[in-house]
Amino acid sequence: MAIQKLYAGAKLREQRLRLDLTQKDFAARLGVSLPYLNQMENNNRPVSTTVVLALASEFGMDVTELSAGDSERLVSDMQEVLADPLFGGELPPLADVRLTASNAPGFARAFIALHQNYRQAHERLASLDEALGREDARATPSPWEEVRDFFHYCDNYIDAVDRAAEHFAARAETPADIRAVALEALAQSGLEVRFVDMDALRFVDHSRGTLDISARAQDETQTFQLLLQVALRQHDTLLEATLDFARFSSEAARDIAKLGLANYFAGAALLPYRDFHAQAQECRYDLEVLSHHFGASIEQIAHRLSTLQRPGAKGLPFFFVRVDQAGTITKRHSATRLQFARFGGACPLWNVHRAFETPGQFLRQLAETPDGVRYISIARDISKSGGRFGAPVRRFAIALGCEVRHAGQLVYADGLDLTRAPAFEPIGISCRICTRKDCHQRSVPPLERNLTVDPDRRDVLPYSVD
Repeated sequence: MAIQKLYAGAKLREQRLRLDLTQKDFAARLGVSLPYLNQMENNNRPVSTTVVLALASEFGMDVTELSAGDSERLVSDMQEVLADPLFGGELPPLADVRLTASNAPGFARAFIALHQNYRQAHERLASLDEALGREDARATPSPWEEVRDFFHYCDNYIDAVDRAAEHFAARAETPADIRAVALEALAQSGLEVRFVDMDALRFVDHSRGTLDISARAQDETQTFQLLLQVALRQHDTLLEATLDFARFSSEAARDIAKLGLANYFAGAALLPYRDFHAQAQECRYDLEVLSHHFGASIEQIAHRLSTLQRPGAKGLPFFFVRVDQAGTITKRHSATRLQFARFGGACPLWNVHRAFETPGQFLRQLAETPDGVRYISIARDISKSGGRFGAPVRRFAIALGCEVRHAGQLVYADGLDLTRAPAFEPIGISCRICTRKDCHQRSVPPLERNLTVDPDRRDVLPYSVD
């Protein structure tokens, strides 16, 4: 397999500006010529091994930050946008898209945001009978999508909130004590906690100073809700400061993001970074072992593994996704080169869809994306009971995985033949941008390919892709 060259001009330039150095001074400290540095910053040359080593030794930089994770997210998002029939014709070459994402990430994000606004305006026009005469009929960013993108481009890691949660968790002598610590903190803040037989998970009555938690919820869910309330009650200043920095375009987006940050705090307090990272490495990322040790759900464990992106102490780069029975992605994050569709569902060939058929079991899958990158993926159904007869059951499945080069660190790779090419199933991101010609599960043709329809022949698909 060919070694992939590292083009990281934007991050190299960002590091130089952060250090307040001129190109001449930065080049001298890296041991390269000024023209060579200029070419690397403009992605005309890859970042050399010498420069990577110099960044680590001279500046103490976590060189894993040079990886193309953020750039790959932008490439995936731009490909989906460009696949919109609005643009017509042929898609720009992938090399051009990569160049834009790497050299002009600000422009790439603006382009994606422009397309989002177009989609929202188009949807409003489609329901013009409802929009006519309303003052809010102009296109505005979807608060939900705006918040989702905020976490997406923060690498799903919020340092200040994560460290505050870890500091709070230090009050607990063992993971099992975090519940008592949360209850004590809430009592000190003036809230009386009651466990009540109710459908809602959590309800605060500010006038009475009470916090009701559903007695039907599982223990890990109750603890999570207690910690979420700790975040809202005792760390409001930190959450508000983080929201000020994000500069959301609407109060609705800010409100959604605040709840998202409180959820983030709860997860990080339940699974404090350094302890969780160490335990994960020790048990080779066995989700069930981690769940038992920390008293957390499988979903909480899997989600937390995808957030271990602290500079200088990064965990394995995982992707994490949750889907419903319709295949719609309800949670997504990737610290790998694999990125998920922003619109619609996940690839039907992915094992996450089969998890609904085998409740309570882990499914393993070796998969390869069209770019030739190979992954190991584990999937499991995590359906949630309503806690009483007749209550609706929330049915979800999750998938967690990483590139196969990390498979030796995962207990789930034991016994798998990672050297046999046919063992890797072909998966994609979105049918519209997937380049595979003969996929039997394709729902729509790839937009950048020519189609041929033969009236005298019918194969798996009603057309062939050139």
